[in-house]
Amino acid sequence: MSLITSFLRNPRRVAIATGLAAATCPLFPAYAADLYESDAPPIAPSQNFDQGRFGDVRQKLSDWNVVVGAGAMYAPTFEGSDEFEFSPVPMVSATLGRVMIGPGGLSINVLETNGFQVSVKGGYEPGRKEDDSDHLRGLGDIDAGAVIGTKVSYETGPMEFYASLDKTIGGSDGLLGQVGANISQRYDRFILSAGASATFADDNYMESYFGVTAAQSARSGLAQYDAGAGLKRFDIEASITYMATEHWLIRGQAGVGFLTGDAKDSPIVQDDVQPSAMLTVGYKF
Repeated sequence: MSLITSFLRNPRRVAIATGLAAATCPLFPAYAADLYESDAPPIAPSQNFDQGRFGDVRQKLSDWNVVVGAGAMYAPTFEGSDEFEFSPVPMVSATLGRVMIGPGGLSINVLETNGFQVSVKGGYEPGRKEDDSDHLRGLGDIDAGAVIGTKVSYETGPMEFYASLDKTIGGSDGLLGQVGANISQRYDRFILSAGASATFADDNYMESYFGVTAAQSARSGLAQYDAGAGLKRFDIEASITYMATEHWLIRGQAGVGFLTGDAKDSPIVQDDVQPSAMLTVGYKF
């Protein structure tokens, strides 16, 4: 099935793929930031390019660090699944002063000094549908919800250390915390990045995604299970971005998550090792 056909048949998969990638891959929101370190040789503008009509618009898009792209992600059908699927991943990001809009949502820098940065953010948690997999039948749906949060980070050279806290309003009504580190280094036309993180979750989140109530157990056949707050998963990721020209780029990214604690022991989880991979093609103005 082509990516376009997949989108037309189930556009929700696009939202889920983008949401999951942003939530579980620390490198994903850094997509645009890495790209604007590029110093690839400039490409002469087309002779047919109408500067009078499009020049101002193109300059504004460049000033806003706009990156647009599309690709595909291969990942578990749901968190804890042992089945995998391809999903189309659209990608748009832009920076307007202290405001950044990207795959993870909206982020506003409220403080930046001596390598330290504090930001507030808003985003989207896609939830989960029981018809996403036969294994989820009888568990019911987890509604989507809005996410608000904050992030504190410190950059020194190519390294970034960060901690974030996100609250979902609606849906799971959960609270997620994450600590991690990223490193990014440029070599000629290549940008190499890697990262590691640990994710913590409160009772609401864990019970929504990994708990099984008595009613759900009766409908699904899964054992009843109470999931408590704690460390949910570890993740490691790596990516390579190739700047084909001044504007066009190809990015490959792969990672693996390891569910732990009450998440790992949940009867909903079929496999506690959660690998994923993503390939995108983008254009930066």
